[in-house]
Amino acid sequence: MNIVFLDVKTVGDVPNLNDLKSFGEVTFYQTTRPEETKERISDADIVITNKVVLGRGLIESANNLKLICVAATGMNNIDLEAAEDAGIKVKNVAGYASQSVAQSTFALILYLMHDIRYYDEYVKSGEYSKSDIFTNLDRPFRQIYGKRFGIIGLGNIGQQVAGIAEVFGAEVVYYSTSGRNTGQPYRQLHIDELLETSDIVSIHAPLNENTEGLIGYEQLKKMKRNAILINTGRGGIVNESDLAQALDENLIGAAALDVFEHEPIKPENPLLKIVNKEKLVMAPHITWSSIEARTKLIEGVGKHIESFLRGDISNY
Repeated sequence: MNIVFLDVKTVGDVPNLNDLKSFGEVTFYQTTRPEETKERISDADIVITNKVVLGRGLIESANNLKLICVAATGMNNIDLEAAEDAGIKVKNVAGYASQSVAQSTFALILYLMHDIRYYDEYVKSGEYSKSDIFTNLDRPFRQIYGKRFGIIGLGNIGQQVAGIAEVFGAEVVYYSTSGRNTGQPYRQLHIDELLETSDIVSIHAPLNENTEGLIGYEQLKKMKRNAILINTGRGGIVNESDLAQALDENLIGAAALDVFEHEPIKPENPLLKIVNKEKLVMAPHITWSSIEARTKLIEGVGKHIESFLRGDISNY
């Protein structure tokens, strides 16, 4: 098999990457620009891609292509209809990053709630050594215990987050973006009630017609003045201009984002220009990317290739 990985840089140096070589001759490209894609997949039997877009024209031009493995959960970068028309199988990897995202969600929450940056700099600057008391109460923090923890999107990741929140002693409530996720062991609320009553709001939903622009200025105005908003779901769910305005107007306590409407973030993004910078933490779409999660991702890709080569059509 001639296997091509179009953007291996997006998964980094994981310990099992070279295991893919057991299935055939593998060509690893660090990144692939749109104008390079056609040539690179022209002779491939199997293509692995994370974010490289494979539209109808590209799929139809790849005469040997039999399988597309998406090194991610979302498959919006693949023209699935074109692949089906061409008899090409498409497989993604689901659930590999649930624990990673859940853990990272609380890393963001705790960083904000405890104002870790401020106190770390306070000690390192030498100011603590000059203090006349043993502590510093300039930036008081609150507990998660006893707070209402609102989750938007109670899928696999949302459920992981809910379980951790319960361990902290929070009251978990949720809003189902599809309206179909019922029967959960938590109280289901309308989006407005969740925003109005939650101390922490954590987004774990996909981007679709139900969630695009779900949180804008009017929704942010409904939130508590000391509430924290976390988005590790998808960019585009939160209106970034509206969030920047809300933070500078002190409408909410703080926010943390790991996902953005455009990635990498555009230099003109209003979130890069807010005045109340201490109210915002941003990460470059990393919450999914623990070593364990990326290793599990490559393992999942390998299992799909192995099943395909075995002719195990039950998996397709």
